[in-house]
Amino acid sequence: MLHVDHISVTLGRRCVLQDVSLHAASGDFVAVMGPNGGGKSTLIRAILGLIPVSAGTIRVTPRASTVGYIPQTKTLDRTFPATPVDLVASGLRGRWPWHLSVHERTPVLEALSKVGAGHLAGSQLADLSGGELQRVYLARALVSNPPLVILDEPEAGVDHAGTTDLYDILDSCRKSSNMAIVMVTHDWDVAFHHATNILLLNGHTIASGIPSEALTDQAIREAFGHVGHSHDVIGRGNTHD
Repeated sequence: MLHVDHISVTLGRRCVLQDVSLHAASGDFVAVMGPNGGGKSTLIRAILGLIPVSAGTIRVTPRASTVGYIPQTKTLDRTFPATPVDLVASGLRGRWPWHLSVHERTPVLEALSKVGAGHLAGSQLADLSGGELQRVYLARALVSNPPLVILDEPEAGVDHAGTTDLYDILDSCRKSSNMAIVMVTHDWDVAFHHATNILLLNGHTIASGIPSEALTDQAIREAFGHVGHSHDVIGRGNTHD
């Protein structure tokens, strides 16, 4: 589905990523983790083709040519007089929809319903909570039924209950459609209980593999310089798995 092979990225004179690989097959949930400034968002931007790589290759299979994407920073002005239907439809068209046909409206409403936001269809974006808005952005990413979805810190600005709901929805969609998910996150609990694979970065690959193998104390200490509270989270994760 997605093959990132030994890429390096140089921005200006600074090497941000060096010799990083990531692979996501159908049904995989890959969590990309690491400290701030470790190159996580740079990796996502390279996968999306927004910045060039200085070495290595990035390849998606033909089936993954359509990619759903939820950015960390939402650039849409919340005061713009638009509804969730409008925003989701922009993911279907690739541009802002000034008028929707009945044919287009059907998959938009289905996508909103899939993420538990069908009741928000007629609301104004300005009236939505952070968790509700994130659901609408998720519907936007899913409306074209992409086989690959990429998320950059989707929990940002969302309360704990909203975050839990978000990952439950992602798990359900992944299992029902066998799509692949690649997600940047700082949430250790999410990584242990939802991800099938972890990529731990700090400019280069610190560790990769299933959560219990990638998020060891040694790897976390190498990436962050300390273990801290994550040790307890990881312990709980190993107990449950």
